[in-house]
Amino acid sequence: MANNSNFNGYGGQQPPQYGQPQYGQQPYGVPGYGQPQYGQQPYQAQTAQYQREMVFGRYLSKVMSRVYLKMFVALIVTALTAFFVSHNDALLSMIYGNQIIFWGLIIAELGVVFVLSGMINKLSTAAATALFYGYSILNGVTLAAVFIAYTGTSIALTFFVTAGVFGAMSVYGYTTKQDLTKIGSILFMLLIGVIIASIVNIFLASSALDWIISIVGVVIFVGLTAWDTQKIKKMAVQTDEQNVGKLATIGALSLYLDFVNLFLYLLRFLGASRN
Repeated sequence: MANNSNFNGYGGQQPPQYGQPQYGQQPYGVPGYGQPQYGQQPYQAQTAQYQREMVFGRYLSKVMSRVYLKMFVALIVTALTAFFVSHNDALLSMIYGNQIIFWGLIIAELGVVFVLSGMINKLSTAAATALFYGYSILNGVTLAAVFIAYTGTSIALTFFVTAGVFGAMSVYGYTTKQDLTKIGSILFMLLIGVIIASIVNIFLASSALDWIISIVGVVIFVGLTAWDTQKIKKMAVQTDEQNVGKLATIGALSLYLDFVNLFLYLLRFLGASRN
């Protein structure tokens, strides 16, 4: 008599039990080919994230380009103004021969900085930009003495050294993953100390203290360049596209001040006095 197991419909094999995978099926809970593994994102989610990162990268590049462009234009305006005033005897006599006018210009510069820093959200983009370039003109007027005290060659040399140091530190501040907030706070406190020491040294006229102030000043503005660049990058994340112009202006002001002060401190070491 034939064995009935040969006629059970499975060719003599045991039928699959309930809950076990059939031929060609994946076991329950085991992802098949092309399915996301545990901890992985689906292809569509990865693509969407990549596109968001690309859009943000373009936005950030746009913001920083506008910041650097405004800063560069302001530096050119300052340099041209200082050069023009330094070659105009009547203006030199009026500015440096009258203490009221000279200190009035200094106070006006400080006033513009305070207005831009404290009221940037209340100003229109055009008004903020106009104030910034107005400040660069005022600064050029008061810095005309640089072209009188130092040779053109040493001024050019110091400018290029400043540009190289500034560029390197700004790139570092933009690309570093380290949070520079604590360093920036320390540098700001040191800056206040340098300002106080400089005022005291007006009365002491100490050459040794002047050298110490100059060295510390270079260190401060080298560090502040990196910190301000990172700060602008963080501000861009929280700023909508309608306010990019204002962010570009206040960011350009910060970096402009870093560049000018770094240049002036380096000029004390690299500048050659005129006979």
